[in-house]
Amino acid sequence: MQAEPKNSQVGPEPGGSLVGQEYEVEIGPVAHGGHCIARTAEGQVLFVRHALPGERVVARVTEGEEGARFLRADAVRIIDASKDRIEAPCPYAGPGRCGGCDWQHAKPGAQRRLKGEVIAEQLKRLAVLTPEEAGWDGTVMPAEGDKLPAGEVPQWRTRVQYAVDPATGKAGLRRHRSHEVEPIDHCMIAAAGVSELGIERRDWDGMESVEAIAATGSQDRQVILTPRPGARLPLVELDKPVSVLRVDEKTGGVHRVHGRPFVRERADGRTHRVGNGGFWQVHPKAADTLVTAVMQGLLPRKGDMALDLYCGVGLFAGALADRVGDKGAVLGIESGKRAVEDARHNLAGFPRVRVEQGKVESVLPRTGITEVDLIVLDPPRAGAGRTTVAHLTSLAARRIAYVACDPAALARDLAYFREGGYRVRTLRAFDLFPMTSHVECVAVLEPAGKGA
Repeated sequence: MQAEPKNSQVGPEPGGSLVGQEYEVEIGPVAHGGHCIARTAEGQVLFVRHALPGERVVARVTEGEEGARFLRADAVRIIDASKDRIEAPCPYAGPGRCGGCDWQHAKPGAQRRLKGEVIAEQLKRLAVLTPEEAGWDGTVMPAEGDKLPAGEVPQWRTRVQYAVDPATGKAGLRRHRSHEVEPIDHCMIAAAGVSELGIERRDWDGMESVEAIAATGSQDRQVILTPRPGARLPLVELDKPVSVLRVDEKTGGVHRVHGRPFVRERADGRTHRVGNGGFWQVHPKAADTLVTAVMQGLLPRKGDMALDLYCGVGLFAGALADRVGDKGAVLGIESGKRAVEDARHNLAGFPRVRVEQGKVESVLPRTGITEVDLIVLDPPRAGAGRTTVAHLTSLAARRIAYVACDPAALARDLAYFREGGYRVRTLRAFDLFPMTSHVECVAVLEPAGKGA
């Protein structure tokens, strides 16, 4: 992949910034994070956004300097386009514009293939596993209703964090790796329940950000305001009834202004209370999709003892409790105080479910549990880590389901599970974040000797 520098009549100072420098490059494979890899003529690595594998483009450097290990760049002109390229449906997508989507310029099927290539590369590099060894057919499945023709965009994002331009008071979205705000009239991937609030049409002077939430399975709508220091809250008059919360500038706590301090989310046949903007899957089909995948992988039996780690408001704990019955038991562990309160509320109908607050690596050893039948873990993006995985493998679970939103962290942790005597039985991947580089995976593990 030879690259010819453009704008090279005046070269950069030795060790100086290369921002703005342009290179004509051939685009190589996709990389983790929504960009592709290319190289300059000198061999310096370029991570190029708005490009696709196999293309020849002019890439303009957005970050980096001479001698840096790699540079970041945008494809600002396409010389030879991929057959998978389309014109971005969103008018705010493109170099220097909104950073919310990574793959607006790729056909939907190509987006899923790119995500699959990232998963396969991470498995190979960090877990030393082929797709076949991981029990994965190599596909990334769209959510129900998301398989749309090129040029059409699923309206899936039920939670949108708008940034507010301090100069104009208008809501927009952050540009890629920037605090700058891209003003927008409408976010194409926002769920209808978010769009109908009309956030973009209001003046939010004095606010740092406005988060809009549209619950799945109820008509609950919520906005969470983060004011700038010393600013007063505006009178919130939106196009639909909505609850209003605010973030305390000193403590970071979330407080009710008016309406309910929670929304009601529906999944797996139950209603879940989610308070103060707490975590819930963003895609309206995600919760049910993941519960189904986890339960199909674990195959719970009546009387099983199960763990739900990083349990949030109790989505998987409730699903497990339903299936293990009155003679079974479920322990959930979650670090967030409000999430634990919500989980205990949501699971109050299951007398043999207990939820403990604290970090998994601290709480789990204190429980004294030495053996369980099933484990589900849904850690944050950083993954579970070696210490926690080592503890889990010591519990002799019949099966473990690992829900992951980051394939690199998943692959690293799968290697740790292998060290502890577990192998991957199946892996499934779901495109629950269309137009972005993110992907959700469910890996099901079992003791390595089983079925070998």
